[in-house]
Amino acid sequence: MKRSQLLLTTIALPIDYLMLVAAGVLAYLLRFQGVVRELRPVVFHLPWSEYLPLVLVAAAVCLVLFALAGLYALNNQLKLSQEIGRIFLASSAGLALIIILFFFNPQLFSSRFIVLAAWALAFILTSLGRMALRWLRASLYRRGWGVSRVLLVGADEVTAALKRLFIISPQLGYQVAAQIEPTEVAQLNKFDQPIDEVIVGDPTLAHDLTLNILEYCVTHHLGFKYAADMFEAQSHNVVIHTLAGVPLIEIKRTALDGWGKVSKRLFDLAAGLGLILFLSPLLILLCCLVLIDSGWPPLVVLDRIGEAGRKFRLLKFRSMVKDAHLLKAELQAFNERPDGPLFKMANDPRVTRFGRFLRRTSLDELPQLYNVIKGEMSLVGPRPHEPGEVAAYQQRHHKLLNIKPGITGLAQISGRSNLNFEDEAKLDMFYIENWSLATDLVILIKTLVVVLQRKDAV
Repeated sequence: MKRSQLLLTTIALPIDYLMLVAAGVLAYLLRFQGVVRELRPVVFHLPWSEYLPLVLVAAAVCLVLFALAGLYALNNQLKLSQEIGRIFLASSAGLALIIILFFFNPQLFSSRFIVLAAWALAFILTSLGRMALRWLRASLYRRGWGVSRVLLVGADEVTAALKRLFIISPQLGYQVAAQIEPTEVAQLNKFDQPIDEVIVGDPTLAHDLTLNILEYCVTHHLGFKYAADMFEAQSHNVVIHTLAGVPLIEIKRTALDGWGKVSKRLFDLAAGLGLILFLSPLLILLCCLVLIDSGWPPLVVLDRIGEAGRKFRLLKFRSMVKDAHLLKAELQAFNERPDGPLFKMANDPRVTRFGRFLRRTSLDELPQLYNVIKGEMSLVGPRPHEPGEVAAYQQRHHKLLNIKPGITGLAQISGRSNLNFEDEAKLDMFYIENWSLATDLVILIKTLVVVLQRKDAV
């Protein structure tokens, strides 16, 4: 899912919350209007300072009910009538919870008018908010913002139906960049138009051709969907879409998608900022010690390859002599990792005295917290590699670039530098396919244990 599409999907949550809070506020204000007070005098005492916190909590509870109703499912194809129906059911469930709460605790709140008015207003306002969001999404898609540029593969009627649908319904967010026939799949590597995903429309396409297309998408970090044939897809990361009555099966590059990506980013931001504030005295001290040991500069800026093959500038405390990269070619014969593209040398002569301590304790990695906050890295993920190392990847290794690289990862807690490259890549691929926030927490805790034991660092 593109970042722009993810933004349009996740923005529904804060909009719903604002609409729910607005409904509670309007219900309270309406209760004290002259006409309403004349018809039904106010007999309860609930000051605004006590009422507002109740509204904020009740709105948050309603968001949970909305989520259970499937209103925040990514890539959902709900019609407007279906979406409004689910809003009604979720709002009514919230009303039922409030009624049950007041039944067991009648002293908490006794204005039935406010409760019923808030329920009605919540349904109306959230429905209007969803309609406005649909209009905004469709308007942006029609203007070409946030659309997925699609390469269609196939020459059959199913592919033609998909193409017609994408052309006449730009509000779906798909734009056909090009269409190729099955016989042209072998020339796919020569395709140079900008695209975001590939859709195989022909359900009878030979499996070997489909696999070639999938490998192309993995290598170039593209989305991949295909029209379902009469077989079952066995995969951890499968999503089924229905377009033009055609079931499309999407094999996601990683479980870290949608809300998982949002939660991981929020966790990285919160933890990264907290760690920088907490460790700021240590960071200043380490800067001073590097300067004393080997002079300016205390930090080194290195080119690394990140998510989707994008280059970024990685920060580390300098642990080598100046211009150490110029000496790498002379030391290549001493590389202890000949199995892969990485260079490792236990007694690297380029490492300074204090640099050995920094590497042994992994303190040289701390400046990468800035890369995490900037969004170029994550706290947990595959380690970022140099452009030259990535250029030497085999095709299957490109899967390592499907997510942001991390300061630490599953490979680092499973052997640190003792693992050969292939084993390290397998561990990182397993992490990519089976990501969860709980896994990140476990890896961070185990990283601290491994660092304190000072095992296997170079």
